[in-house]
Amino acid sequence: MPLVRTGELVSAAAEQRDGRGGVAAFNVITLEHAEAIAAGAERAGRPAILQISENAVKFHGGRPTAVAAATAAVARASAAPLSLHLDHVESAELLRAADGEGFSSVMFDASKLSYEANVAATAEAVAWAHARGIWIEAELGRVGGKDGEPPPGAHTPGVRTDPAEALAYVSATGVDALAVAVGSSHAMTNRTAALDHELIGELRRAVPVPLVLHGSSGVPDDEIRRAVAAGMVKINVGTALNTAFTAAVRARLAADPKTVDPRKYLAPAREAMTGTVAAFLKVIGG
Repeated sequence: MPLVRTGELVSAAAEQRDGRGGVAAFNVITLEHAEAIAAGAERAGRPAILQISENAVKFHGGRPTAVAAATAAVARASAAPLSLHLDHVESAELLRAADGEGFSSVMFDASKLSYEANVAATAEAVAWAHARGIWIEAELGRVGGKDGEPPPGAHTPGVRTDPAEALAYVSATGVDALAVAVGSSHAMTNRTAALDHELIGELRRAVPVPLVLHGSSGVPDDEIRRAVAAGMVKINVGTALNTAFTAAVRARLAADPKTVDPRKYLAPAREAMTGTVAAFLKVIGG
């Protein structure tokens, strides 16, 4: 199936006014990740977004071409509707590399900057991207937990996204979707996060673009369902796939320490991720 545009998948989910489902975005690191996401989407009968982060690009030598091409090839060979998204981009150079690599969308991340600098940098990124038909997501607030950063405390200033500031930010930048801080954190390996559902509702009413939940690996199923019903549309999942992958590899090597053929442990790792993808899609997709 040809690649679907991320904006189309997000818009279709956002138009479900009864809150029955969102759209899931899964992080790709290796070819096995891409294959598992495609297989999981087919198994669940749901669309999905395959996203490659700036950190994943760095892992692959700092050039997005090979990993993007491989991921896109897996997506095109799938029967599921899949899109290709470039995630958490801080580098202007990488942002511009998105054009021509098959990405229909980019999450431009200026969230570490001051509010004013974030607005200026994001507005410039949006102008560049929209001129090329690329959909842009940005972040306001501090989700935390990325690149080894400890999750911020719930009462740390600037952690939660303010609805009035979010409206002003979207108006000033022209972004197509907004990732907001409502209680989740990147890189959680335990599903114990408690979301601020009242704030999600306030943000949905205030902000005219779809809302994005980062750090969803640490959010329990019921919390995800409530978040989608309250207004979250794009739900990002990354660490949960890595947890499943690593557990399967460890189990296979523990069972047979003499194994040297990577296919022997990558196959169960890929299947573990496939099951994880399908399970999240059934929760997120309704």
